[in-house]
Amino acid sequence: MTQSNADNPAGSPLVHLLPHGGRLRAAAREEGIPLEDWLDLSTGINPNGWPVPAVPTSQWMRLPEEDDGLEAAATHYYGSDALLPVAGSQAAIQALPTLLPPGRCVGVLHPSYGEHAHAWKRAGHTVRALAPETIEAHLPALDALLLVYPNNPTGALFDPARLQSWHQRLADKGGWLIIDEAFMDATPERSLAPICPQPGLIVLRSLGKFFGLAGARVGFVFAEADIRQRLAAALGPWTVTGPSRWVATQALEDRDWQEQTRFSLYEAGARLRDCLDTHGLPPDGGTSLFQWGRTDQAREVHQALRRQGILTRLFTDPLSLRFGLPADESQWQRLEDALKEVLGASGA
Repeated sequence: MTQSNADNPAGSPLVHLLPHGGRLRAAAREEGIPLEDWLDLSTGINPNGWPVPAVPTSQWMRLPEEDDGLEAAATHYYGSDALLPVAGSQAAIQALPTLLPPGRCVGVLHPSYGEHAHAWKRAGHTVRALAPETIEAHLPALDALLLVYPNNPTGALFDPARLQSWHQRLADKGGWLIIDEAFMDATPERSLAPICPQPGLIVLRSLGKFFGLAGARVGFVFAEADIRQRLAAALGPWTVTGPSRWVATQALEDRDWQEQTRFSLYEAGARLRDCLDTHGLPPDGGTSLFQWGRTDQAREVHQALRRQGILTRLFTDPLSLRFGLPADESQWQRLEDALKEVLGASGA
């Protein structure tokens, strides 16, 4: 969304907001379908997230404190104590580019999560959009390489040994490798967080997707002490609220739920892939939390499903759709029925 000068009489800088999944209220208004009647498959967030208990009243009455157990729980869960809690990965995504002088050359996957390239451009850096197979050739010219791993929306993975090789080549010339692992929790054995801290390696994690706690706005940055200190100074105090810290601590310590959820998400991801394939939308990639596929009929399918109260995520470059997971059997059946009707009519 852009804002006109007429709407900005104070003359403050105009802000361009990127589109994201999850704008359910807008879709409900536009389609005239009540909010409670929607099936939202647009975000890639676990629809059966960690069950949040009642938050103690004291958490709402005190300022957040760093020795409340969150850092210890995160260290145990992620395998590294070189961490800084932040208000979701987005806080770090916006602040990290400001830690380097403008004019750096930054390689970013394309297609991928658009906020990364947006933040680096806004901070005055040159951004090169890279396909996975072109990274090796561009690496000598890069001051930083930013990868979403697994990638969103394609689900693309990288060999951990190759990632560490790229990191070393960047670090040798003072560069950064930044890894956004927002969708890593279902496959924790692939994470680079446990090898932090290392010079020039920055890993982002969050509780939004796997834990289904996107509204809590809790994430972590794993990096060298100097980067964490500079980032903390840029973000200021109390970046994560007390109630969110309390909820995140409990979720990170719940190992039984985590193991059960990894298994159930693996099955659900496979089911979604088979469902889309059966109805003529074979995915090109995905994770346990979403499936993504290119199709010339993406706009038509997206709009037809919207008219039935089912929200997917439409991408235009390349033209493609991303589907998140239904929450229960009735939602699975609703998706199956809608795909049968829509794709039968559209010939996609």
